[in-house]
Amino acid sequence: MSRRRDERLERRRDDGTGWRRDRGPARAPATAGGGSPVERLRALLAERLGLAFDPRKDEQLAEVLQQRAAQHALSERGYLDRLGTAWQAELAALAEAVTVAETYFYRNAEQFDALADVVLPARLRARAAQRRLNLLSAGCATGEEAYTLAMVAADRVPATRWELSIVGLDVSRSALRQAMAGRYSRWSLRETPEAVRERWFHPAGDGVEVDQRLRGRVRFVEHNVTDEHPVLFAPDTYDVILCRNVLMYLTPDAAAGVVARITRALAPGGFLFLGHTDTLTGSALTLHQSHGTFYYEKVPLVAAPAPVRAARAQRPRRDVAVGLLAEERFADALAVLDGIGGAEADRAGVLLVRAAALAQLGDTGRAAELCRRLLERDTLHPDAHHLLATCLEGDEDHPAAIGQYRVAALLDPAFALPRLRLGLLARRLGDRPTAERELDRAIELLAREHDERIALFGGGFGRTVLIALCRAELAATS
Repeated sequence: MSRRRDERLERRRDDGTGWRRDRGPARAPATAGGGSPVERLRALLAERLGLAFDPRKDEQLAEVLQQRAAQHALSERGYLDRLGTAWQAELAALAEAVTVAETYFYRNAEQFDALADVVLPARLRARAAQRRLNLLSAGCATGEEAYTLAMVAADRVPATRWELSIVGLDVSRSALRQAMAGRYSRWSLRETPEAVRERWFHPAGDGVEVDQRLRGRVRFVEHNVTDEHPVLFAPDTYDVILCRNVLMYLTPDAAAGVVARITRALAPGGFLFLGHTDTLTGSALTLHQSHGTFYYEKVPLVAAPAPVRAARAQRPRRDVAVGLLAEERFADALAVLDGIGGAEADRAGVLLVRAAALAQLGDTGRAAELCRRLLERDTLHPDAHHLLATCLEGDEDHPAAIGQYRVAALLDPAFALPRLRLGLLARRLGDRPTAERELDRAIELLAREHDERIALFGGGFGRTVLIALCRAELAATS
């Protein structure tokens, strides 16, 4: 609902005589079909969309019901009967009509200050090996929040050698159309710093338009956050999630489902920002306070339980190191490998794991040196070619990296990871046909990829997340 309509409804108060000052006599509620029309609408909103409204909102709901039924030339009862079926397009329009989507850039600026000074630096350190950040604006409305994320990230995330994915998610199709158009009133900039206005906005008619460079960094997706989605909410995906002023509209069950969904989608060490009206209870997330605001962190496990540590002690050190790589504990993996001595330390399998750990820690020079040692012994070693390619890519030697990835894929046609890296690199370089071809092939191969290869070369991401990454990148190319 627009702010103007919301203000109009607020003015329509009962003056004590049973009349509404601008509409004539208040209607008595009908009671057919299991309650009044407004009661039925409230029940349907809770059941189909997870939205909660108490009786104090009945006047607003009555007007929305009247308008939506008239829009489809239906009686209120006929509209409600049809709404109980699979009428997805109308459900989206109804959700937009009953929620307040008015927002603006840099809303609750203290949260973006914490994002810039605390959260993004922490995630840049954590992702130093992967050089990729994933940010989500859940319930992005007309896009101001998602674009603000992009503006803050532009000053904190290195423009080169890093991949940045920002997704804006909302159930309202019309709101997303405005977000993608990137045009706003000047009132939307009322909290935006002057330097930011000059950098990222241009005059457009009687309003402003978001700079095309910024618009190209944000992808908008139509989806209800109360519904599951295997790609959008894949486990351990996002470094930062903003889900502000969303939970306040939801039933307790729907809100609990959303919190569980976004908690699962947060990467270990990832951060969640909620609105000031939202509460979070019974969560495994850790509360932080700075810059005059609160936010939450999904603190990663720092040590395995005693039974797991005992089991690891009985396994070969190389296998223990591979397991630690899968948990993103790269320095710990290297420490375990340092305990291997004699001829064992020079075996190809141990050298490969050591090179993978070094590469994840950002020491691409030493990692590449080990890969070349392996290739001197066996020029047909696909894993060594792949790992050498990741080192070359990290050093921005794209042509050499592409060549090594292609050799790895040629030597082992079932090897998914070089296909994935070729697809991601092609997308960064603007080669859309190659990106689509390689990412499609990577999705097919990842389902059968060896667990050890995913641990060694997946950067701490599991099979499901890597497949979800490929699908998200494919969607972004379309």
